Parts: sequence; structure tokens; C-alpha cells
Amino acid sequence: MFYPAIRKVLFQFDAETIHELTIKSLKSTGSTPLNAFYKQRVTDKPVNVMGIEFPNPLGLAAGLDKNGECVDAFAAMGFGFVEIGTITPRPQPGNDKPRIFRLPEANAVINRMGFNNKGVDYLVSQVRSSKFKGVLGINIGKNKDTPDENAKDDYIHCMKKVYDFATYITVNISSPNTPGLRALQYGDALNELLSALKIEQAQLAKQYDKYVPIAVKIAPDLNEEEVQSIAKSLIDNNIDGVIATNTTLSREGVEGLEHGNEQGGLSGAPVKDKSTKVIRILAKALDNKLPIIGVGGIASSSDANEKLAAGASLVQIYTGFIYQGPSLIKEIVNGL
Repeated sequence: MFYPAIRKVLFQFDAETIHELTIKSLKSTGSTPLNAFYKQRVTDKPVNVMGIEFPNPLGLAAGLDKNGECVDAFAAMGFGFVEIGTITPRPQPGNDKPRIFRLPEANAVINRMGFNNKGVDYLVSQVRSSKFKGVLGINIGKNKDTPDENAKDDYIHCMKKVYDFATYITVNISSPNTPGLRALQYGDALNELLSALKIEQAQLAKQYDKYVPIAVKIAPDLNEEEVQSIAKSLIDNNIDGVIATNTTLSREGVEGLEHGNEQGGLSGAPVKDKSTKVIRILAKALDNKLPIIGVGGIASSSDANEKLAAGASLVQIYTGFIYQGPSLIKEIVNGL
């Protein structure tokens, strides 16, 4: 792979500019012979989770391909599943730029994107036009200007739109960059949201004659009691899976580094242990009643196996992929 040399050049430029250029490049090459530059054969290591057969346990986490424009390209790299989004009912620009910051000394990224995306209808159009036939997760959220008390309406709107195109649907209630969003992780607010989503899921399952599982993505910044409370709500509402975790508001591990004090969610190596701790608590509280997808700071097969040992059934990467490129996929899958 040429990625290490290419990265030296890419990292000379603004992170979001490079991200946008990369997305455009992958979108234009994903289903063409030019995907030979990143296409690779990855060992089959099938696993059944949430009633879904995954070719291997490693997926792309949401956030990298927010609008579902590069599904074919990421599939060619060997991911066992691809998760796109977070998507909202209406297009929105997100927070002011600059809003992505690399911290290479810590193998980390801070972002405060704020669910910038082109809207759920655009994402659906992209999925329709892709050639991908594998496992596709679609991550849904709420618009920034939607009142918290109406949040479930946004999630239900997105669920209706994407249901027929998703292998599973992720409910993102843990991004730190949409005001009030994380409050949906607690108590009555969480139970009301999950109950509404399960009612809608049952109706859609009848309409489309297929069952699409729902996973909920939670934050790493939760204490043991909060994780246990969430686990109880997930079980009580018959949720199909949980993704642990999103980015952290902590700055542990990046103190004193350039950009270390930027606002937003911190991802990469510094969140690894926090994520694994949440997975371990979750696994005990859930008692195998629903599976966990582990994400946060995975940059090697050893990191991935640590998440699996803590109780995850699948794993996802994001920041590690930015720093290491497609070769990381093969390295992790081979080491599982």
C-alpha cells in the first residue's frame, strides 16, 4: 500500500479539505477499475450477529461517509460491513469551520462537525445507485434545530426513509456536537425514544416483510450506574444491539498538545480504554441479551481483540483507519 507516503502529503493540508477530496475520489472510483489502488482481498471470517451474517467482524464506523457516497469503495477495501451517516431528516451545514483537528502525536482526532450532511433523501439516492450487496448500517440522528421533545419524530422520519435499504439501523444519541442530544441516553427520555422506535420498526417490518435490527450508539463518558441504566432500557425495549462508543469529551491523553483543547469529540488512541471499560460494564449488565459493537481507539488487531475479549461481537474503526489506511483492515481481520 502507498498510504504511508500519501499520508505525509495529505497531512500537510487542512483535515476537512482532505476529507472532502478523499470522499470525492472514492465516490468516483469505487465501482470502477481505478479501485485497484485500494481494493484488497480479506480473509473470510463470518460471524452472525443480530441475525445478520457478516463476512468478517470488522466494520467502518459512521462519520467517515456521512452521505453514503463511497459505500462501493469502502466495501472494496475489505470491510465486513459499512456504516454510513449520521444522517438527519433535512440537510444541515453543521458547525462552523475549522471543525476537524488532527493530533498525530496521540494518534487522535478532535471533531465538532455537528451532523453536517445532505439529508436523508440524498443518502437514500446514493445507496440506490451503489452496487454494494453487503451489510450496510445506516446511522440516524436529529436536526440541530429540532426541539429535544420532538427528537423522536426526526428519528422515526429517518427510519422510515432508510428502512428498506439498511441491513441494520443505528440510533445516534451520543454525539457531543449536537446540543441536548446526549440527554436522550437517560431515563424516561431514552425509554420513550426506544419505545417509539420499536413500534415503528414493527410496522415497517410488516410493510416491507423483513426485520431490520436497531442498534443504539452510546457515549464513553458514562459512569457504571449510567451504563447499567442504559443496558436495562435496551433490554426492556427489546433493542437488537448497542454500539460502544462514540467520541469522548475528555482530554485525557492530549493535554498540552496542539489542538488538544479544541471543543468537540476526541477519537483515536486516547478513547480506547474508556470505550473498552464501557463495553466491559455493558457486557456484564446485558448478560448476552443483545450484542455489542465495539469502537474506539482500535488501531491494531490487538486493540480489536481487546474489545472482543471485553464483550463485543463486532468492531469498527475510524480514526485508526485515517492514520493507517486500508492496510489496517487486512491486519486486523487476519489477527482476529
